[in-house]
Amino acid sequence: MGGKPFGRTEWMKKKIDGGAYESSSVFDVDGDGRLDVVCGAYWYENPRWQKHKVCDVRAFGEYYDDLCNIPMDVDGDGYTDFVTGGWWGKELVWRCNPGGAEKEWETHSIDGCGSIETARAWDVDGDGGLEVVPNTPDGALRVYKLTRDGNGRGKGTFSRHLLWDGPSGHGLGFGDIDGDGRGEFVLGNGWLEPPKGPLEGRWAFTPFGFDMGRASVPIVVSDIDGDDAAEMVVGQAHGYGLDYYKKKSGSSGPWVKHSIDPYHSQYHELALADVDGDGAAEILTGNRYRAHCGNDPGETEVVGLYSFKWNGESFTKQVIDHGTVPSASGTGIQMSVSDLDGDGRLDIVAPGKEGLYMFQNLGTEGTGRTKSRGG
Repeated sequence: MGGKPFGRTEWMKKKIDGGAYESSSVFDVDGDGRLDVVCGAYWYENPRWQKHKVCDVRAFGEYYDDLCNIPMDVDGDGYTDFVTGGWWGKELVWRCNPGGAEKEWETHSIDGCGSIETARAWDVDGDGGLEVVPNTPDGALRVYKLTRDGNGRGKGTFSRHLLWDGPSGHGLGFGDIDGDGRGEFVLGNGWLEPPKGPLEGRWAFTPFGFDMGRASVPIVVSDIDGDDAAEMVVGQAHGYGLDYYKKKSGSSGPWVKHSIDPYHSQYHELALADVDGDGAAEILTGNRYRAHCGNDPGETEVVGLYSFKWNGESFTKQVIDHGTVPSASGTGIQMSVSDLDGDGRLDIVAPGKEGLYMFQNLGTEGTGRTKSRGG
């Protein structure tokens, strides 16, 4: 239950591009051993972040139909592709990496699954591979599993598995919330328990008895406070608040809501990562700028990117960035957390309507892990 003493992590901000795409991923696009950034219609070559075209992405007002970005080698050729989709096109697709060549990427349909809020990848069936799970608020919960050959290489196709007839609602998480060693899906108003074969039948719904509202994607399911039981951390994607839910006593007790940060809005995206290197993960999140084009509470006031660390009793908030656009950044609908410069520290790539930003992790005070801003 106790937290660890910790210092302040230092960050250096760099604006990579001024585009308004809201999802990103990090992987080695061209096979040179360096992690590149992929965001919207472009990829950016590490270390100078030279811009290369992926393909055209359709715009709908202030949005682009590119609300998720999941890297995987779909066709098994050794180059990483990515899966994406959006609200307006109502289709999950994958874009084929042309082997790092300077040419546009071909787009292939996976399924017309309905309007996609965003998507994430989890190992739903426990076989060590990741499945793609779109959040389609008005539709059913489906999982897409990459078809592989006998050597484990992707074959360019996906199998579709209907888990729950829905509607799924706004908000989605995955993790072991009941301590039985199996993953469950968390929705805004309840959870889904798998059958014996997770991809071979319908999942059983159990209501929470409360509603999380228009919840974040993901809802983080993890043992945050070290008591050997999972908590649920949820942001309000289109309103104010970041909270966590904890069982009052034992696995059968009711869930109790605790506030983490009630003062900021648009906590649509959450990530769990150990950015200070002490062995305990922090919650990373930020404001999604103009999430609903000025129609949500607080979405045009200020933006920021924040880290929340369990201190033994509650969460301590560290500001990574904070201010007004265009000088400051929050995060859109999918950020990336990876070691981009190979120094052993996790950096952050935060896309959004305010632009594409990278936050280089310079280390943490008091740990011997800091470096100069010029390093």
